[in-house]
Amino acid sequence: MWVLYAVGSAVFAGLTAILAKVGIRHTPSNLATAIRTVVVLCFAWLAVFVVGSQSTIGTLSGGTIGFLVLSGLATGASWLCYFRALQLADVNQVTPIDKSSIVLTVLFAIVLLGETDSLATRLAGIAVITAGTDLMIDRHPRPASPAVPTRGPGWLVYALGSAVVAALTAILGKVGIADVESNLGTAIRTAVVLVMAWVVAFATGEHRGLNRIPRRDLVFILLSGVATGASWLCYFRALQAGPASVVVPIDKTSIVLTVAFAWLFLGERLGRRATIGLVLILAGTLLMLV
Repeated sequence: MWVLYAVGSAVFAGLTAILAKVGIRHTPSNLATAIRTVVVLCFAWLAVFVVGSQSTIGTLSGGTIGFLVLSGLATGASWLCYFRALQLADVNQVTPIDKSSIVLTVLFAIVLLGETDSLATRLAGIAVITAGTDLMIDRHPRPASPAVPTRGPGWLVYALGSAVVAALTAILGKVGIADVESNLGTAIRTAVVLVMAWVVAFATGEHRGLNRIPRRDLVFILLSGVATGASWLCYFRALQAGPASVVVPIDKTSIVLTVAFAWLFLGERLGRRATIGLVLILAGTLLMLV
């Protein structure tokens, strides 16, 4: 049964970017992030009550809470960058760069946490993923339709920012979650993300457009939050029952599903160069995780 949960995690993660892309076509990305985070927070706390870890909140140390807050701030920054990049470019452009955060995560873990086990294999995986990402960045995309244009190179800055901050999130989260149940840690971090997202929405004035969001956009924004929450629930349920060495690689195949969904639902096509890059990214990920 845990295999089905792991597959479910990858499927829902793959759907998240597609649903969000549709939802932010006519809605400011910061406001959309703030709205969807409300849904994600509900799922996060649902997971806490399912495993019964809410009673341990009072036992958390100040240091643990501090690292969880920092991790939440990093997560919020990563989400804001990611969804802004999605608003400016194709899903197939943004997702591979965002997923390349695994390269920085491994490097940070080696340097900051001293995780040097299987170092040669990890470095080889990093090299393969980097090569694959470079192939996808260097392609010359064409918009799927005149209604969804690519608006200049600014998307790349946001996509790279998303990857860098996501890597920091993983490191901060690993330190902070050492003495806390994982679902509870995720829920606390998500609460921080929610506050941060709404602060940014108010600071940029995007909150004033809340009543003017097209109904179609709102539906897809909420669905993207549901997809993220469902992915998290499936992922942690799979980890409870199955081996992490199998669950994690299955979850990481979401990049392939995202590209497939972008082709099916958004009409985004990959060229030969980008396809080779995608294969390399997947191969490098599996090399490090199997």
